[in-house]
Amino acid sequence: MMLANDRQNKILEIITRDGSVKTSQLVDVFEVSLETIRRDFDALEKQGYLEKVYGGAILKEDKNRNITYSFRKNKNVPEKQELAKHAINTINDGDTIALNAGTTNLEIAKLMKDRFSRLTVITNSLMIANELAEIKGINLILAGGIYNKNEYAFLGEVTARFFQNFSVDKAFICVGGISLKIGITDYLIDEVLVEKKIIEIAEQVYILADSSKIDSNTLIKVADLKKDMVIITDSKLGENVKDKYNKKGIDIIN
Repeated sequence: MMLANDRQNKILEIITRDGSVKTSQLVDVFEVSLETIRRDFDALEKQGYLEKVYGGAILKEDKNRNITYSFRKNKNVPEKQELAKHAINTINDGDTIALNAGTTNLEIAKLMKDRFSRLTVITNSLMIANELAEIKGINLILAGGIYNKNEYAFLGEVTARFFQNFSVDKAFICVGGISLKIGITDYLIDEVLVEKKIIEIAEQVYILADSSKIDSNTLIKVADLKKDMVIITDSKLGENVKDKYNKKGIDIIN
């Protein structure tokens, strides 16, 4: 029988992907009692992940809570793939690029196969490194440091210092929020330390966020939003929002 913690992780995967789930559905999936699923809901609700409703539960959105990588990678996948297609078109053969440990950057890495004859990629993401490890024409540099198991990435001060040794043509940074007032924001302080350093070493910075994150702020500030930065987002972004950023000199690709 599956342990309670493993089952709750699976429940969170389902609810993060679908936004809601029925109690009866989980009873069938896990072959456990209704009471067991209700206890799982109680545990996940106390942790702030979901909200119980009649007959099931819904995902509880919290801009100050980071959902782990394994859950995020299954959320808004079409939008991430759309962003990745825009981003890959900005990369030229011979570039040196930096990719932080975002799930959208993993989609960019998936598009690199057979596309470039000479490209250097620096990343702190183990998932991205695994994706690129066998691709011909990719010179892969993996930034080390303290490994975060939830993010499948090396994060923190040691990793930030590693990036300091390099200079890159383009950086692609996936973040939790973007706004004109606050700037660029994200969830984890150790992740933000790395993102700050990547911005410093890049000639051109691309900020990646799906349209739900535009005009939204999360807990920790990464940097001010500057005119030489480019936002890459999806086609769902409202024209009024795009115009507002354009008037401030911020280019948006969508």
